[in-house]
Amino acid sequence: MPGRRPALYAALTVFVLALTALAWNATTGVPESAGTGEAGAPPYSGSAPGDTGDTGDTGDLRGTPEAGVADARRPAGKAALVANPLYDTGRLSPLPCPAPELDVDDPDSVEGFLNTMADCLDDVWGRQFDRAGIPFHPPRRFFWREPGTSPCRDYPSAAGAFYCRADTGIYIGVTDVVKKWNEAEDGVVYASLIAHEYGHHVQGESGLLEYYHERRGQEDDRDAQNTWTRKSELQANCFAGAFLGSVRVTYPLTDADRATVLEDAKATADRENGPEDERTHGSARNSRYWLEEGLTGQSPGHCNTWAEQDEGLLQ
Repeated sequence: MPGRRPALYAALTVFVLALTALAWNATTGVPESAGTGEAGAPPYSGSAPGDTGDTGDTGDLRGTPEAGVADARRPAGKAALVANPLYDTGRLSPLPCPAPELDVDDPDSVEGFLNTMADCLDDVWGRQFDRAGIPFHPPRRFFWREPGTSPCRDYPSAAGAFYCRADTGIYIGVTDVVKKWNEAEDGVVYASLIAHEYGHHVQGESGLLEYYHERRGQEDDRDAQNTWTRKSELQANCFAGAFLGSVRVTYPLTDADRATVLEDAKATADRENGPEDERTHGSARNSRYWLEEGLTGQSPGHCNTWAEQDEGLLQ
């Protein structure tokens, strides 16, 4: 059978190469979520009244859309911060968003309220990204009742809520936040909370979060890092205000609600005379200022903390 040997050898070679390729794929697969959080900086954001020491970090960006194949339509670099197309999209224009009845003693009611607000946020920000010509995917929702683990950190968290960019998830404890807000019955404080965390997702989807993380990570000094963090947190405050202002009629947002949420912004700011290395969310004055700027302007263009020239508004 000498004439058939070359064909036999060729077939064996193809078989061996196929096995080698399968073995290589099995040993080099990439897990769905590779984010692990930054060492020495808890990757979460948002504060309950009186909380301190929150860095406002949104976690390791590995495993996010930006870390893979870049979408040419998503802004990048410094321009994503200071000249993002999202800033030029005008006022938010949501569909009607009536708030459901809220019983803070019933976790199902709290979760239902949060889901309704998240649905409204998906709608309004999806429309805004369409205007900007930037791809947008709504965040995942994790409204916990039992302890668990995210790619960024374990929960419950000290703040009761956080955004994790590694899996684009908004994490909120349905009973934890009620306790941390002293059983507050006015739903607007919880609407503001989820709108703030959603603001970090907006930052991520618009391309600016990756550049912010990169620049913040290059700072060796904690005060310099906190300068970057405050701009991110104050912008998320403004984005939350823009959302609340845009749904004020159908929510509806009363004058009393507006006063409540502005006072809440002051309560969740950095402690007055607190340690310098804990100044990550801005002063009470500035926390309120940027939320009110969003409430009044109702536009992402009013929330460009990265181009703000008055340093006093970023402290």
